[in-house]
Amino acid sequence: MARLPLYYRALLDTAERQVATISSERLAELAGVNAAKVRKDLSYLGSYGTRGVGYDVEYLLHEISRELGLTRDWPVVIVGIGNLGRALANYRGFGARGFRVVALVDADPALVGKRVGELAIEPIDDLDRIVAERQIAIAILATPAPAAQEVADRLVAAGVRSILNFAPAVLTVPDGVSLRKVDLAIELQILSFYQLRRNVPAASSP
Repeated sequence: MARLPLYYRALLDTAERQVATISSERLAELAGVNAAKVRKDLSYLGSYGTRGVGYDVEYLLHEISRELGLTRDWPVVIVGIGNLGRALANYRGFGARGFRVVALVDADPALVGKRVGELAIEPIDDLDRIVAERQIAIAILATPAPAAQEVADRLVAAGVRSILNFAPAVLTVPDGVSLRKVDLAIELQILSFYQLRRNVPAASSP
């Protein structure tokens, strides 16, 4: 499942170049995996391609979109409209992929009522009503770390079952709630680890 979004992005880029078919080797190259894995993954979707021709790009896009739930409309709330939350709210790529940001929420009274794009920031105390009225499917959490668990608890209590956490905090949620974490600092630290080792000369043999 984790590889399907990689295939989807590669296929979108291919479709934008008006390429009708793609080989498993080319798709593997674009997605950063090997061709055998691509063929095995796509076989689970019932897509086997045509020998000597490859896969139909538009058909494969449709199949992966359906498998990922991208053929549906998913209302999204962003909680925490600081610098990161504001940047996420302004990102146009969500709507193009079926994730429609319908609410922006913050605990700071000074931010309430201010607009980011087409949406006004609403108070955290209205979270239950917002989730119910707008049928929120997914919450993006971009609060400061100390507030993250409390906000996650409020989201779960309001009925949200999918949370994408950008806050630098480890959260716990009940069974039945999907939680994904994006920690930019950790990703940078991993890159730093590899960068450091590229710059260290290999030890000479004794």
